[in-house]
Amino acid sequence: MSDSPAGRLQALFEGHRLTPTQRRIAHCMVRRAADAPFLSSVELAELAGVSQPSVTRFAVALGFDGYPALRRHLREVAPPGPAAAPAGAAEDGGHNEYQQAVLAEIENLRHLAGLLADPAPVERAGRLLAGSRPLLVLGLRAASSQARGFAYFAAKVHPDVRLLDEGGSMLTDRIDAAVRAGAGALLCFALPRHPREVVEALEYARAAGLTVVTVAESAFAPVAAHSDLLIPAAVGTGLAFDTACAPMLLGRVLLEAMADELPDAQARLEQFDAKAAERGLFVE
Repeated sequence: MSDSPAGRLQALFEGHRLTPTQRRIAHCMVRRAADAPFLSSVELAELAGVSQPSVTRFAVALGFDGYPALRRHLREVAPPGPAAAPAGAAEDGGHNEYQQAVLAEIENLRHLAGLLADPAPVERAGRLLAGSRPLLVLGLRAASSQARGFAYFAAKVHPDVRLLDEGGSMLTDRIDAAVRAGAGALLCFALPRHPREVVEALEYARAAGLTVVTVAESAFAPVAAHSDLLIPAAVGTGLAFDTACAPMLLGRVLLEAMADELPDAQARLEQFDAKAAERGLFVE
């Protein structure tokens, strides 16, 4: 992704301590990488849902004199692709809000497909997850369903998967217990809005010696500073509640990468299928 406009933009933002509002602007620019070099500060503010002065402060936080200087730089490092739409062009094509939400999710999946053109991060994550015995899977509040789904399928090929989908004082106790049992990695699903408990749990897990692999909506999420490997998958924001098709699909991709690293994964699946047939577990 480093050679794509989005990748070059993301590289520009990395290493800066950005506020939540500034991360929102950065995330919007990455998603609109083709248009970003031509957006005015007012247009960018409207797209990101922030104030125009916030866009100016964002540019200054990146080390530029102001937004015009940032925009000039963007035209050099992240030129638009041949199919870039002009700034301000209509995007909905007359679709209603439900269709727009679906189309936005399709675009999130296209963005994820582009990211996966470089399989190295996912393959590295697969090795880390496969090698951790036990494997911790963390997801609280909005991300709990993502964590639970991953843990459900992972348990069919991994010998010891431990789901952390509830917060509270027991969370660190369960991390401690897993570390004592030999855990080496923790997979975190982190979605907006980010619970403070998740950030604290990741900080604690890394201090305990665990390698943290995170699926989050962008590389600028609050959990990024507490992750050893973060793979972004955007969420949809067009409805009252966020949609998370891309994070769910990325979770399945990580499952595949992990299974590829487990030599007995196929045997475990076949054993499960045989027992399920004996028990009449599923209705055909």
